[in-house]
Amino acid sequence: MRGRVGSSVASVGRRSRWAGNLIALLAGASLVLAFAPFNFWPTAIIAPAVLLALIYRQAPGRAFRLGWFFGLGQFGLGVSWVYESFTLFGGIVAPAAMGVTALFVGGVALYVATAAWLAVRLARRSNDDAPTAYGIWAMAFLSSWVLVEMLRAWLFGGFPWLNLGISQVDGPLVGWLPIVGEYGLTALLLFLSVMLWLLVVRLRACVRDWRRWAFPAVCLVIVPIASLPLQAISWTSPSGKPLSVGLAQGNVTQMQKFDPAYFSRTIGIYRDLTEAMPVVDLVVWPETAIPRVLDDLPALRAELEQMAGENDFRLLVGTFSRDAAGRYYNALVGIPGEVGDYRKRHLVPFGEFFPLRGLIEMMPWLFEVPMSDLSPGSADQAPLMVGDLRLGGSICFEADFSRDIRGSLPQAEVFLTVSNDSWFGDSFSPHQHLQMARARAIEFQRPMIRATNTGISATIGAEGEVRKHLPSGVRDILVDEVTPRQGSTPLMHSGAWPVLALMAMLLFIAGLLGRTRRVHRPGE
Repeated sequence: MRGRVGSSVASVGRRSRWAGNLIALLAGASLVLAFAPFNFWPTAIIAPAVLLALIYRQAPGRAFRLGWFFGLGQFGLGVSWVYESFTLFGGIVAPAAMGVTALFVGGVALYVATAAWLAVRLARRSNDDAPTAYGIWAMAFLSSWVLVEMLRAWLFGGFPWLNLGISQVDGPLVGWLPIVGEYGLTALLLFLSVMLWLLVVRLRACVRDWRRWAFPAVCLVIVPIASLPLQAISWTSPSGKPLSVGLAQGNVTQMQKFDPAYFSRTIGIYRDLTEAMPVVDLVVWPETAIPRVLDDLPALRAELEQMAGENDFRLLVGTFSRDAAGRYYNALVGIPGEVGDYRKRHLVPFGEFFPLRGLIEMMPWLFEVPMSDLSPGSADQAPLMVGDLRLGGSICFEADFSRDIRGSLPQAEVFLTVSNDSWFGDSFSPHQHLQMARARAIEFQRPMIRATNTGISATIGAEGEVRKHLPSGVRDILVDEVTPRQGSTPLMHSGAWPVLALMAMLLFIAGLLGRTRRVHRPGE
């Protein structure tokens, strides 16, 4: 009888664990709804609250597993487009690409698992119902999540996709972005998640003291409402006459882009798009629109210079460049030369350079990436110039990082980024990528020009609004005017350091207080 009872209890426990894993997986997947193209921002508060409820009073190992399942849902759905990039740029056959994608998602999910483990490790002794215990859990969960999210955006080149604060580009808390940046906004969202969790816990417990559940309820209402006036603050001001710009979206597929037989056709597409534009100050061709080293094509360069001169515009073209030492760069090249050049500083691991090159060279059949041994540009590059107007250049991956865009300030009056999102097919990625570019414009209150190969090309205002855009899969031109701006937001001066310091302090306090509390046991 005792054996049957023990077996029944173990069976119930296993079912309970798998139910928890499934809830965590679904909660992580639901978090994707907070980001483009869905933009249902409340999910950025609800999903972390569910994770906190799941790991509360659990053992650290169990919290790690729950966090990992949450991460599997979040990244398995949110960055499913990684599969497309492996099949396209890696030349990996579908079964192998699925395996590599699964390994990638499982690896990135470890960040969420680590945050959950760390939170429980610090707060595990604070498992009674005293207000102080809830405060320790709140500090441990909030600070662990933010610090690990910051680590994810730095380690191994960084992967900032689906950072929680980006979800508020169209939300009521967006006014905080120029002040505290995306990580500060992540912390504020997690504070609201904690308040939601606390409200549900106290309502379920039928707490009679209304003050104990009124505080989290009031916070959930007041914080978003009180944040709305921040959107009206202009930290920067117009600094000159509008710049008229024309973007050429060639919609050249990735398989054709690096096909030598298609090269002349590619150039012809961008030439025709440029000739179809009205009179503008600046024409922009997207990342690697010319998929060769432009200096090796003197006839083409002379043709572009003649076209720009005859039509009185400046041209910035995505291409490759090479220095005197023979190093290759992913670059924006200005025509005429007085516009200047920009060489990409923050390279994509495995896409533009191989951190484990010796291992990769043992498997040449697995990775076949054109121009995948590039060098990073210097950190102190001069701004691009269109007359007296200074442009802060960036290429693809760099617009995902606030620290990279901040490097062009305070000189830059307009941000300009080019990308080639054809790597990711018709997926969430182009929408998410545009959302991150909008966040950069908001953080520093500068307009942004975004030219892409297959979409989404756009002009973005200084408040993050999409003025005009070309959808994915369209070959067309976009013509608009952007107004340059000068001045600085608080984030431009501080960067992410204040948030990092505050989160480290909260983590330390949570750990210190958690160690001094006794473990509550039922019946004591």
